[in-house]
Amino acid sequence: SGVVVTPPSASAPTIIMTLAVAGSIHLLTTFLSGMSDGLGKRDAMMESLKFNTEAIFLTSLTTAIGFLSMNFSDTPPLRDLGNIAALGIIAAFFFTVFTLPAAAVLLPFTTAKKGVMFTSLFRSIGDFVVGHHRGLMASLIVVAVALVSFVPSLELNDQYVNYFDQSSEFRRDTDFAMEHLTGIYKIEYRLRAGESGGISSPKYMALLEAFGDWYRDQPEVVHVHSIVETMKTLNKNLHDDDSAFYRLPDNRELAAQYLLLYEMSLPFGLDMNSEVSIDKEATRFTVMLKNISTKELLNLEKRAQLWLRDNMPTMMASEGTGSSIIFAHMSERSIRSMIGGTVLAIFLIGLVLMMVLRSVKYGVLSFIPNLLPALMALGVWTIFVGELGFALSVMIAMTLGIVVDDTIHFFTKYLRGRQLHQLSPTDAVRYAFSNVGTALMTTTIVLVLGFLVLAQSSFLPNSGMAILTVITISIALAIDFFLVPPMLLALDGDKHTR
Repeated sequence: SGVVVTPPSASAPTIIMTLAVAGSIHLLTTFLSGMSDGLGKRDAMMESLKFNTEAIFLTSLTTAIGFLSMNFSDTPPLRDLGNIAALGIIAAFFFTVFTLPAAAVLLPFTTAKKGVMFTSLFRSIGDFVVGHHRGLMASLIVVAVALVSFVPSLELNDQYVNYFDQSSEFRRDTDFAMEHLTGIYKIEYRLRAGESGGISSPKYMALLEAFGDWYRDQPEVVHVHSIVETMKTLNKNLHDDDSAFYRLPDNRELAAQYLLLYEMSLPFGLDMNSEVSIDKEATRFTVMLKNISTKELLNLEKRAQLWLRDNMPTMMASEGTGSSIIFAHMSERSIRSMIGGTVLAIFLIGLVLMMVLRSVKYGVLSFIPNLLPALMALGVWTIFVGELGFALSVMIAMTLGIVVDDTIHFFTKYLRGRQLHQLSPTDAVRYAFSNVGTALMTTTIVLVLGFLVLAQSSFLPNSGMAILTVITISIALAIDFFLVPPMLLALDGDKHTR
């Protein structure tokens, strides 16, 4: 399709392989359980498909929606990651429900022993949750509120040099350059004089010098370069290198002659077109900065705009530009756009859940365990890191489609117990734990291990996204085990029939 592989999109295979395992685990867990109960391979697989296909389809759909919402990002590599992962997840669904069952029936499987230990463990967890559901719900709500309360203090920030760790030659060379030479972050201005040849005007030069002096007083600045330094040096050189003449020429004609003399003295092939416009109406003004975050960079440029507005004529004012400024604005814009993508993903996933669960109240209730893990994970991230870059801003939309998987499996098994077996809410919770607890625990462990592999990346957006996803998935399991059942019991009460 012509999509170029980039550091963000290169993580797609690891993500797809990790997520593809989840559906397989649910299918094989029920299959092996049926065989241990005495069913033949074909009958056990048929039962597993009846039991799991709807949930696997729904989890694949919601996960794909979560990744497709990354198309709201203004960053092409992140859009590519979302599209590649979504296609992989859709492919995984078809392999899971068509290829895997056929292979399981054809390949030699011995009768599996019943996992008594795990079945007993999750029955005990189910009994514990049912017996303490009010206390568990209150405790988890308190913990959730405490963690989410940290989220507003999370700073949206980026330093693209720090995207690479010290194992990268680019990072080591850049750090050396910033420590011993100059910064790599810079802001560029095109400052106009308003007329052809106007840059030789003493008034224009004085304003240029004042702007440079203001920038040199800012703590983030390493170096300022403009035509002013050239003019001062020329004035000094043409007065027998007397340091008292290291100042701007005091009349326009003299400044114009200095500029002409300087241009004529340049070696063959060189000119001043990179510093001065051809008609001598505007000059280039460059500010070199320390290793600075996008937030600090935008704040500095904002202060500069206020100074320009207060001290320069309107025609001289100029917006800062350059790759650093572009990246800073792109980061801010991408975060804002992903908020819209996340909201749409939440709406679509909620709509799908309501339709499949055939219940508005269960669909609305599912929003809590689906959104809460990401918000709590951001709270944990705020406590230990404190900053979130634009590459990590896709995390909520991405993990929303992942964590909803466990919620769907628990809800569908709970509703199966209520509707098919006519169980009471408490017995339906125990039924869900017995039938899906092992699979949920296993898929969570697999997902955590898979994303921990991605966390070893030397590229910060990949490793940071993986760590944040691990935190989110781990919290999601705790919520699905200890908050979802109490919420279902609070919603349905303890009636013996639906």
